[in-house]
Amino acid sequence: MAKQTISSGTVHTMPSDIGKALAADSAAKRAWEDLTPLARNEWICWVTFVKKEETRKEHVQRLIEELKEGKHRPCCWIGCIHRTDKAISPSVRGVLGKRLNKK
Repeated sequence: MAKQTISSGTVHTMPSDIGKALAADSAAKRAWEDLTPLARNEWICWVTFVKKEETRKEHVQRLIEELKEGKHRPCCWIGCIHRTDKAISPSVRGVLGKRLNKK
């Protein structure tokens, strides 16, 4: 049996924890493969951006649930700041500036 690949995003590669979760749920995997590369990139960034392992596990679980609900991108996410093909928008720059000031 051939190993099935799971598509990555435009900037981010597929982390093993997301890949395993998608491989274990055929409905979520189908929904994932129907997303655009940019949408997949947003989900990967949203999961990997957090600092605590516990929060990351929660994000992976929520990713699976929300894909099966038909959601295409994470709610209330400022967007991937790792893309080099476009400038960070002024609104995202403002959010990031506020985050830096809290530290």
